Amino acid sequence: MKLRNRASGSRIAVDMTPMIDVVFQLLIFFMCTLKMIEPEGDFDISMPLGAPMADSVTDAELPPFKVRMEADANGELVNLSFNGENLGGGLGAISSLNSKVFRSITALQAIGSDQLEKQEVEIDPDYNLNYRYIINAIGACSGRVGQNGVHIPYLQRIKFAPIRQKQ
Repeated sequence: MKLRNRASGSRIAVDMTPMIDVVFQLLIFFMCTLKMIEPEGDFDISMPLGAPMADSVTDAELPPFKVRMEADANGELVNLSFNGENLGGGLGAISSLNSKVFRSITALQAIGSDQLEKQEVEIDPDYNLNYRYIINAIGACSGRVGQNGVHIPYLQRIKFAPIRQKQ
């Protein structure tokens, strides 16, 4: 049996050019197909940490708009009030809240445009209220969708009242 001559010592040359070309083509492909998307639902919401701090100071000179949401035993919205004014219950109250907030910010804009940026909304829901009503109230306070699908902003500073104990 005759073995091949291994004494030649020549190494096989590996050409790296095609592999580098493929890597650059993949890099360009992924760069071209990348879509930058802005995060949705960017609310400036201040959540309470549990117990309110006594010495917390806000930079708003105006008292916050108060939105009180009361629920029945099933978690449905039975009463919604805006600054002490009863707006009723259900989803119809949410649209009334949107109208009241719009009227209030229109009055604030008459005072000065800088007051609108400082205005806060404080949402005070019952413990067992369904989340969809809270999200709808946040949407009603933060703005509305106008004609042609354009978002019309109202208020950006939304906070929650301290948690009420379960009743």
